[in-house]
Amino acid sequence: MTKSTGSRKSGLNTSIQTLGVAKIPTPLRYCRFIDQEEELELNLTEEEADLLGASNGPIRFEKAGPRGKLYFDSSKVKCAIVTCGGLCPGINDVIRAIVMDAFHHYHVASVIGIRYGLQGFIPKYGHDIMELTPDKVSNFHVFGGTELGSSRGPQPADEIVDALERMNINVLFMIGGDGTMKAAANIVKEIKARNSRISIIGIPKTIDNDINFVGKSFGFDTAVEKATEAIACAHVEAVGAFNGIGIVKLMGRESGFIAAQATLALKEVNFVLVPENPFTLDGTDGLMEQLEQRLRKRRHAVIVVAEGAGQHLCEASGKTDASGNPVLCDICTILIGRIKEYFKARNMEATVKFIDPSYIIRSVPANANDRVYSGFLGQNAVHAAMAGKTGMVVSRLQSRYVHVPLELVTSKRKMLNVESDYWRAVIESTGQEDFGAHSAASLHCEKP
Repeated sequence: MTKSTGSRKSGLNTSIQTLGVAKIPTPLRYCRFIDQEEELELNLTEEEADLLGASNGPIRFEKAGPRGKLYFDSSKVKCAIVTCGGLCPGINDVIRAIVMDAFHHYHVASVIGIRYGLQGFIPKYGHDIMELTPDKVSNFHVFGGTELGSSRGPQPADEIVDALERMNINVLFMIGGDGTMKAAANIVKEIKARNSRISIIGIPKTIDNDINFVGKSFGFDTAVEKATEAIACAHVEAVGAFNGIGIVKLMGRESGFIAAQATLALKEVNFVLVPENPFTLDGTDGLMEQLEQRLRKRRHAVIVVAEGAGQHLCEASGKTDASGNPVLCDICTILIGRIKEYFKARNMEATVKFIDPSYIIRSVPANANDRVYSGFLGQNAVHAAMAGKTGMVVSRLQSRYVHVPLELVTSKRKMLNVESDYWRAVIESTGQEDFGAHSAASLHCEKP
């Protein structure tokens, strides 16, 4: 394998691995071709640089899109697609886009779907493969979830590569989150150790929007849209009772992007709790006292809680899930209990209504914006694979599609910057005082 040049001005190695020299003329017609190693220079804002862990100033990425010369003879290529981790709106749209582009434009020999995540590669699980053709996937976008099925948990990289070689797979598209991209990096290492010529292309999937060097993950817009419906319901419940409190739990293990964006989209939220901003419950700056003040003034309140918020307030179990993530304590159960105790002690009536729409949000079909976005990701993934790229993901940064090496994507999780203008806008939208450790967010605006 070789690597494209890639710029190191920013201190980050953005070069992309290739399987070899691309010499075969592409079958594509009527499009503008991109040079094999053509780059885009993106000028990161200070906030973007902080978010991505990069230094300020320009950073160069390899540009995504069709190449005039291919590494593979596309008519002889056999592709595979696997979906891993939790469900997310838009997965089926990505699958559909890959299959349609591979067959209709590159005329590949076949595309197969690996069932139930990385387990589908391991013989002991006994999962069948699924032949994917344009006819088979034509209606995939109508449905939520993944038509291939998914699973969590690691599988041995050597056994996965054994399976790829047995099935004569030339290209593997891996749709998944941070854990899946780490697995992809291990698979690339195993392929390289065997001196094999198999392309591994990642399409980053996370409903939490927490993958590094991905401006916005597909499915995020849909998730926010559905989250606002739950918040609107919580608001109706809250105003329908004297001292009514509506609590909505949203996804976000380590990053509160959905909670923050939904809060900005719907102005009825009075308090938003995210993992990046530790908060206190008691004392003059605590949530309880602020909530009491809100109820005495307006007689209702809405609280949005990211699932990973407030973990410092409870004892960690030390357990991990199948993906290796720490098992979170249920902050909403703790919060509801403390709210009831607090107002009972003050002989003050309060009614709490709790809504958890997480599985509804995960499983719905993608909205129009996410369908368009998913289509571009799938198409650009196929272009990259046919040109012999590997060990990379397709990403959109500043509205431009680029290739990002797996090493950068898996280097850290993307998290909210609670000293940013974005978070300031969230705080202004809610009118909450800062009950965390960040004085930059100490703003207060009266809410209707």
